[in-house]
Amino acid sequence: MTTSGTYAYNPSLGELVLYAYNVAGVRNTALAQEHMESARMAANLMLSRWSNQGVNLWAVDLITTPLLEGVTTYSVDGSTVMILDAYIETTSSGQPIDRIIMPVSRTEYASYPNKEQQGFPTVFWFDRLISPTVTVWPVPSADDTYTLKYYRVRQLQDSNFTSGQTVEVPYRWLEAFADGLAFRLAKIWNTQAAIGLKPIADESYAIAAAQDVENVAMYISPQVSGYFR
Repeated sequence: MTTSGTYAYNPSLGELVLYAYNVAGVRNTALAQEHMESARMAANLMLSRWSNQGVNLWAVDLITTPLLEGVTTYSVDGSTVMILDAYIETTSSGQPIDRIIMPVSRTEYASYPNKEQQGFPTVFWFDRLISPTVTVWPVPSADDTYTLKYYRVRQLQDSNFTSGQTVEVPYRWLEAFADGLAFRLAKIWNTQAAIGLKPIADESYAIAAAQDVENVAMYISPQVSGYFR
């Protein structure tokens, strides 16, 4: 058996768009500039939808923010979609020590009577504004040096045709991207085909999303005591 021995297949947005139009029943020779403009818009709107539908593991990274004494609210990069896990790093006997902190809602944060209370931060509130912020409580004190670290889901990078750019999706999501794009383009350029392409796009997305998880055991236990001091 002869195989390629390579693992480099990563078509450009332009190649995926041509394939998607073929699936939608639009031949390459019929494509004009307006077709490509629709494709770029549809591709980026679909990536926006994917950010809303769930956690894209390939878009998760770790952010580090030094905390300052008496400062409760900190700016968050505007590309942040959500914060998954957060913890505070301190230094004890020269060794970094991490302690998890828990998320709270706007309503719960509003219920705290003394929002300027200083101490070791134990909770955070992620305010999902256009320019998002994260607020920690209690407010960092001068007792130690605190660093906030959190895993966040960021938005996916823009999709453009310039210089053969590829789409920021992993190999296992390429079919979902192509099928989803075909359905969206058919809604514009071949409405009769769009009806049949919708279930295909949904199936491809469901298969990719089901695989895009961390394959680990899950443990559920009650929280019998508060994590405050």
